[in-house]
Amino acid sequence: MSVPEDAPISMDQDAPKSTSAPSKKPDIDPVKVEEGIANARALAAQGSREEAINALLSIEQKGRLAEDVAITRSACTAILEIVHAAQDWTGLQDTLLLLSKRRSQLRQVITAIVRQVMGYVDDTPDLQTKTALIKTLQDLTEGKMYVEIERARLTRRLAQMTEEAGKVSEAADILQEVAVETFGTMAKTEKIAYILEQVRLCLDKEDFARAQILSKKISPRTFVPRAEAKKGEGTGEIGIEGTAIEAAEPGTPSLEELKKQYYALMIRYHAHSGDYLEICRAYRAVYEDGDTETLEKMCWYAVLAPADSDQITLAANTAAEPGLSRLPKYKDLLQRFNTKEILWWQLFTADFKAELEAADGIFGGSKGAKLREDLKLRVVEHNLVVLSTYYSSITMQRLTQLLDLTTDEAEARLSEMVVAKKLEARLDRPAGTIRFVKGNGSPSATLSAWTANIARLLETVERTCQQIQKESMVHRVPIGAQ
Repeated sequence: MSVPEDAPISMDQDAPKSTSAPSKKPDIDPVKVEEGIANARALAAQGSREEAINALLSIEQKGRLAEDVAITRSACTAILEIVHAAQDWTGLQDTLLLLSKRRSQLRQVITAIVRQVMGYVDDTPDLQTKTALIKTLQDLTEGKMYVEIERARLTRRLAQMTEEAGKVSEAADILQEVAVETFGTMAKTEKIAYILEQVRLCLDKEDFARAQILSKKISPRTFVPRAEAKKGEGTGEIGIEGTAIEAAEPGTPSLEELKKQYYALMIRYHAHSGDYLEICRAYRAVYEDGDTETLEKMCWYAVLAPADSDQITLAANTAAEPGLSRLPKYKDLLQRFNTKEILWWQLFTADFKAELEAADGIFGGSKGAKLREDLKLRVVEHNLVVLSTYYSSITMQRLTQLLDLTTDEAEARLSEMVVAKKLEARLDRPAGTIRFVKGNGSPSATLSAWTANIARLLETVERTCQQIQKESMVHRVPIGAQ
């Protein structure tokens, strides 16, 4: 349905402008307004839809000029209900634009009619009509801050429809247009859910760089429960600059569910980059006592992470979990990497064969072979560290026997650890020997040791001068006298 051009109410000329004095706002009788709206609905029910809409437009004009939000909203709501009841979707779009562009239209009324028509989206007969209605609403809400939340929800729905059509890349581009982190009146849970949806689509699109940028908008501290009431979690809360926080959209997950979704997405991202330490931290963040599957994954990724101070701390914290008392094999796994004993790879895989097969989610699939290679590499690195504590010098032949590697593989692993500054070693290829340097021989450590020696020397010189001065004063012998 389209509004007739000869309708008594014009979009641009509702009332003559006064140039002499400001006009007084007209008084409106609410009872007559209610009767007029009821009569218009009755006319529409009898089939006189055009006549009913014209009558309601007259009421809307009076309420708008009087700046009466309730009357104007009631008239606009009735008009849209009449058009929707007729299932005239093209007319609904035209009427929506007409009402929103009326001169000096009230913001509260625009917000109300946008929300009303958003409720009609699911009633559309086909996908094409639904898409057209959503885009009309998007055009209407563009650039209006007081309906930014509604625009964000419409954009999310359009992205979902695009994804269901198999266009994941296009859906990700559509959703990235909205920066909900700047919305001061949106509930915190809805903001987090929106950003997580953006991250998920980027990961599905394999745009990992943008996924990382978007994930930085959510701080892990957001999921830490607070003793006091959470600010912005419900209607009536006060947000930025005194604005009221709106209730989250129905179906928005709770904060605890969002936490699990966040870390699940972080695990996907870090699995792509091979950051086992961060994967272990993510599992640790969502671990609950009694969740043996998560605890098993924590143990494996704590072992897979390259050895450094962070990995040692994380492995120690994981080994201290009470739940490991029910998983003796995984407790033994962590203890083996914490002892100064050489691990034989073949014996290691035989002892943990059942656990490796059970961890099909880690060591199975397309990346399973790489994770097994990384696990073997961690065993070799552990053995090299152990050997460096017991040997000051060792032949290459003996090293290859202890590591169960070829000469080239053993030399490559040793070189990698030296370059990474995890070991201090000197390789003499002609002689076929390796000399491990005890302590830290880095330039910074050498400089620190030299500074400490100089400080001790100066302190000794100072004490000696004090003793000489004391003896000179006691025996009354001037210093330098013959």
